[in-house]
Formats: sequence, structure tokens, C-alpha cells
Amino acid sequence: MLANYRRLFGVPHVLSLLVWSLLARFYMPGQMIAVTFLVEEWTGSYSYAGLVAGAFTLGMALVGPLRGRMADRGGSDRLVMVCGVVFAIGITALALLPASLWWLAVPMALVTGVFGSPANQIVRGLWPRLTRGPERQAIYAAEATTQELLFVFSPVVTAAVVASAGPRAATLMLAALALAGAIGFFLALRRAGVTGPAPVEEGAEDPGRARRSLIRVPALALLFAMALLTVGGVIGMDLTIVAWANELNTPQYVMVLASVWALGSLVGGAIAGGLPGRPRLVRRSLAAAAGLLLLVPFMPPVLHLPTPLLILPLLFLSGMTLAPLLAAVMGRIGDLAPSDRRSEAFGWMATALGTGGALASPAVGAMIDGLGIAGGVAGATLGLLAASGLSLFVRPPAIRGPAEPGLPTDGPAPTGPTTPATSPRPPQGH
Repeated sequence: MLANYRRLFGVPHVLSLLVWSLLARFYMPGQMIAVTFLVEEWTGSYSYAGLVAGAFTLGMALVGPLRGRMADRGGSDRLVMVCGVVFAIGITALALLPASLWWLAVPMALVTGVFGSPANQIVRGLWPRLTRGPERQAIYAAEATTQELLFVFSPVVTAAVVASAGPRAATLMLAALALAGAIGFFLALRRAGVTGPAPVEEGAEDPGRARRSLIRVPALALLFAMALLTVGGVIGMDLTIVAWANELNTPQYVMVLASVWALGSLVGGAIAGGLPGRPRLVRRSLAAAAGLLLLVPFMPPVLHLPTPLLILPLLFLSGMTLAPLLAAVMGRIGDLAPSDRRSEAFGWMATALGTGGALASPAVGAMIDGLGIAGGVAGATLGLLAASGLSLFVRPPAIRGPAEPGLPTDGPAPTGPTTPATSPRPPQGH
């Protein structure tokens, strides 16, 4: 199982790009915590705080495809640096905003969100240029897995600074982290020599013809919709965990339950990345839906457990299905997107993820209000079941021949291994 990872991290620059792309995104999960506390301190209203936090998400969702096209055309390092500097300035200005001018926070958050880090879509578009075969599946699994670490540590660090120094200090800290991560990722891209235009593979679109939008490509449109529904299920489950702890007047359970769920995702993603063969979307999406459905009978009002801690083993098993599903979706997008438009494709995925999160919160919240905690889990499950239905219509990509690029073509050639040491095994589902 570890063979894929050994080969993967033997490919030059892969580990550096992965680590710095994660550090460039480290501020994101903590940002909502700092902003919520900051705006609530100004206004005394969580509704206004949610409005400002949502403006950040909306800003990022609006420009995902545009920034992807910019990265595909070259200059991804400059894009990262410009976004990092402007975002750091914007969130610093927000932190220093006088409380009497709190209403300016909404347009400031929207504009600042436009310049949020593009590291996720850039690095996901690069993996097919640097890896192939089992290595490619392993890197998407590794990214989906290690990304869970951000949702474990970033909120903890941010909450600690809020508690000790206040929300302004926490917001300023996130500005500094965003800028430092952007600088590190900027340098990693340059060292890897992958800042030029994406290479065009055989069979790509004729550059002289008008390009059609990637959302008009049926297979990609289905995958974007799957991403929207999947993240809706994840956000819905997060909201349900918070509501359950709040209902019991035990907010300390939030971090315990959320951390166990994230830990399960870490383990599941690590295992999935080491499995041979191409992952099957149908199996993974059904497994994710079943993992949430398994929790419903153990939630109030169906069953009132003496303590939520009794559900931790099932929560861990449920979490194990999430990172493998997200990795499979990302891997399939990387396979199906045109070689010179992969960052754009992951920009559309970023837009789908932002939209899914925005739609899921009120929908699952309504089910919690009407049907209780079990209703919230059921609502999150419905999103994953819908994603499973769509997965039935996503055809596997054609297996490319040996000419498929496994190396960057716009920089110095790597010196390490870039292909599996042995011939690929026949595709197997997992």
C-alpha cells in the first residue's frame, strides 16, 4: 500500500508543492472563526457576522474559473503573489476597521475574498503534469487527506489567539499567515519550473476555435455537481454536530466530535491513496452516503444517548469515507479536463464547493429545526445520495497511451523518477 506514496514523494518538487499549497491555505478554516468573533464584538449580532463571513466565500466562488484560466495561461507564481499581498492588505484593513463603520466590512470582505489564495486549484491542476497512473491517484488522495489537518489545527490556533488576545489580533495573525504561505508557494512554484502555460496534449481543443465553457462538458458538469452535493453533505454534518452540542449545552463536544470525524477522514484518505487501480466513483459515493445514514438511528430524537461520546466509533467510520470520495472526484476532474485547462476546471470545482456550502447550511438548518438532530444528518445524507446518483452517469476517461506527459514542459526537467517502477496493474475499483 505504501509503494504508491514512496514513488510519489520521490518525484521532484511534489512534496514541496503539496506542503506549501497547504500552508498557503492554512488561514482559511480559521478565518471564519476570527471574522465571526470580530463582527459579533462590533455589532452583537451573529447574523451580521454570518453576512460578512459569507461575503468572503462568495468573493472566492465568483472568480474561481477566471483565476484558473489565468493560471493555465502561465504566470501562476505571479497570480499567487498578487492574491497573497492584496488579501493580506484587505484582511488587515478589516481587522483595523473602527466598530462604528462595521457595515463597510461586507463590501470589504467581498473584494478581499476575490483575492483569496488560488493555491488549491493551481496545485490540483499541476498534479497531472507531474504524476501519472497510481502516483496521480495517490497525490489527490494525499491532498484530500492532509487538507483535513487544516480543519483540525487552523480553528484551534485561531480560537486560542481569540481567547488570549482578542479577534483583532487573530485576524491580523491570519493576514500574516496568508502572506507567508503565498510567498512560500510562490517560491515552490518557481523552483519546480511549472509557472509557464500548461502543455497541450494530443486531441486538445483547436486554439483557433472559440472555447466552450467547461460546464458544458457533460462529464465535467456532473463532477462539479457531485462536488457541490458532496460538500453540502460535509457542511451539513458540521452544522449538525454544532447543533447537537449546543442542544446539550456542552460546546466542548464540538471539537471532540469534529476532530474524530476529521481523523477518520485522514485515515480513510491515506488508505485510499495506497490502493491500486482507478477508484470507482459509484462505490465511494455510496459508501459516503451509507456512512452518514448509519448515524441517523443514534441521533436524537430517534435515540437519546447518555453522552454523544458513545457515537465516536461510528463517527470515525463515517469520516473514513469522505476523503476517498473527494480524492476520486478531484482525480476524475484531472483526468477529464483538457490538459491546458485543468486549473480552470478546478476553479469551477472551487465555485461548486463554495455554492454547495452556501446552499447546504440553511437547508440542513431547516431540517434540524423541523426534525431534530437526526433530521440534520438525514439532510446531509440526501446530498451524498444525490451525488451517488450522478456518479452513475460519469463515464471513466479513456486510458491514455505512453505519450501522456508525466513531466513539466516549461521548466528544468526533474531528475528523479516520475513513472511507476513497475507496469500499472489493471484498473480495480475501490
